[in-house]
Amino acid sequence: MDVVLLRWPIEEPRRQHLGEQGRTRLLLVEAGAPAPRCDDCLEDWIRVPADEADVRARVDALSRRHLRHRVERPDLDPDGLLRFGGGWVSLPPVEARLMGALIDRYETVVSREQLARTGWPKGAPGRNALDVHVLRLRRRIAPVSLSIKTVRSRGYLLEAMAANASGGYAEREAREA
Repeated sequence: MDVVLLRWPIEEPRRQHLGEQGRTRLLLVEAGAPAPRCDDCLEDWIRVPADEADVRARVDALSRRHLRHRVERPDLDPDGLLRFGGGWVSLPPVEARLMGALIDRYETVVSREQLARTGWPKGAPGRNALDVHVLRLRRRIAPVSLSIKTVRSRGYLLEAMAANASGGYAEREAREA
């Protein structure tokens, strides 16, 4: 996720355009300019010249806000191609059906029974078959920054992984339903 750095007030038209696109912005406020009004949680400002560590801290905070507020949802096409976060992965038929049920209830719990009915519409498999397919699915979707959490005694929850400070991804804590 990129945070766009803008000189303010010089780049005000670009600021408005990026805001309409839902892009994250850090305004670099020039000396003597009034403080900008930031009504968007995906925007912040800092007066320049600024310490590089302060700029980095603002960029990191904006990145975390972006992850909390993003509305991007995984997309699964009829051929089993899963797209998310700029990446894609191909899923075999059973796993595509399971993923379809998880996407339909993205970031909420899907019961084991519902997943079994969706994955095997002609008859539910044994308990172990669902566990094996969920394990395979977890491995397949990790490269596109998605994870499946087990919610004990309830089912499974699909969610995005959050970017960590080192630039990699860490799983977000499952929300209690």
